[in-house]
Amino acid sequence: MTGFVFSEKPIQIEEGDGVYLYGDDGTEYLDMGASYACVPLGHGHDAVHDAVTEQFEKLTYVQASYPNATRTALYELLADTAPGDVDYTWLCNSGTEANEAALKFARAATGNSKVIATMQGFHGRTMGSLAATWKSKYKKPYEPLAGDFEFVPYDDPGEMRDAVDDETAAVIVEPVQGEGGINPAAQEFLEATREATEAHDAALIFDEVQTGMGRTGTLWAAEQSGVVPDVLTAAKGLGNGFPVGATLCREWIAEDYGSHASTFSGGPVISAAAGATVETIVDEDVSTHAADVGGYMQERLREAVGDDVREVRGEGLLVGVEVGRGANRALKELALNHGILALPAGRTVVRFLPPLTVTEEHVDAVVDAMAEVVG
Repeated sequence: MTGFVFSEKPIQIEEGDGVYLYGDDGTEYLDMGASYACVPLGHGHDAVHDAVTEQFEKLTYVQASYPNATRTALYELLADTAPGDVDYTWLCNSGTEANEAALKFARAATGNSKVIATMQGFHGRTMGSLAATWKSKYKKPYEPLAGDFEFVPYDDPGEMRDAVDDETAAVIVEPVQGEGGINPAAQEFLEATREATEAHDAALIFDEVQTGMGRTGTLWAAEQSGVVPDVLTAAKGLGNGFPVGATLCREWIAEDYGSHASTFSGGPVISAAAGATVETIVDEDVSTHAADVGGYMQERLREAVGDDVREVRGEGLLVGVEVGRGANRALKELALNHGILALPAGRTVVRFLPPLTVTEEHVDAVVDAMAEVVG
């Protein structure tokens, strides 16, 4: 008997093209989830395909202790595009690995152990990142986890100021919570968190695993607040479907990061995919398109379903519709009756994370479907 350790959906996907996915029976689906924001440029993008093919023909893999031009180019590109002086990069394979590295770097650089995270936050499923994640359903089967983690309410400046002290190594926060329900942080909260960490020589970590790569209307969500963190993590959209994560940090973190390493840190093929993805997003101003279409989507949803749902919220093309306990039912109806694939954000929110190349016409189809599903 063949088995697997994963929860599968009843739709088998075999092909993708742009913003569409195709089932094994030929059914076309509008991909409004992008597999949790992993394909910001859509499926089968030419620039990514060409970069990966060219690199594969030259060199498949060499470990990061050997310099490689493709990997070095990605380091430089990320440093050039990151906010402020976040100029140093460590590459890995996923978002949870990027956050693990961020937590380890902060503890090593500060000499402290206490980490402050937020209620409803989600930072990954490995043991360290899981300790910084709020919901008990993710954590309980694996306890005890790494210690010295504390939680404060999200978007509460006063609670954050009170929590950070001289024993704090880091604060880890999402500029917009994804799994927690699509909750954008207020400017005041991010500024207060920055002030508190600076006052106590602690590291501020922005988890941009989901919000990075143009998703919220700027390349990094941090750009919208003007708050520059000490560490910035990225992953999902970074490789347009290829498994890659990155932990970007300031010099004071990088010079005393400890001894963290990974065998598959920034392989040349993966670096080629990530480089092509970032270059395309920047060169084609995909972030601005995401801001425009995302704003249009929220406006249309509020007009069409605002009276039938609790709230429509988000930033750019990270959009949540709070429908109450009926989120899973709504997702099933969208998929089976309307050919639209979306995602949950907890039990109550339908989450839309499409490729950033979607158009207003695609949005109109989604709005019409949502109006039928929740009306």
